[in-house]
Amino acid sequence: MSGSSHWSRMAVIGSLDELTGLLSSRRGLYVRWSRGPQFDLLPEASSRDELTGVELPGLSANPMDVEDWWGPRPLRTWAARRLYDYSHLPRVKDTWVRPWLLLGTEAGRGPDNEPVVRDVEPLGWVNQKVIDEAEREIEQQQGVWGPLNRR
Repeated sequence: MSGSSHWSRMAVIGSLDELTGLLSSRRGLYVRWSRGPQFDLLPEASSRDELTGVELPGLSANPMDVEDWWGPRPLRTWAARRLYDYSHLPRVKDTWVRPWLLLGTEAGRGPDNEPVVRDVEPLGWVNQKVIDEAEREIEQQQGVWGPLNRR
């Protein structure tokens, strides 16, 4: 399959509940905010440290696996926060940046202490509806929180 047509047919995760179901049944899941696997999985592609330009040993991604300390709290809230924390990226980096879920193997840590993953298996695009649901879920929480944004 050619790269472009293959990735355009990648599954779409359509709801926060669907994402939560995936998180409850699998480990080693990450979300990556980028233009997509058709760009990220080219042989010459890799993540780079924006400050120094150093090539990283894989793709920067954010872990979705729930941590033990989360305890019996709702997995839906965990998933919402993991998406919400980086939802500013399409506004500050590139309007073509979208989140996609992947399985991967951690190869190290990037300069922001984010996992750098390799052996990537794309699982699906995360629909904008899921991001909107995540925002509503975060707004229902008692604490004040906003997406991570250094600008």
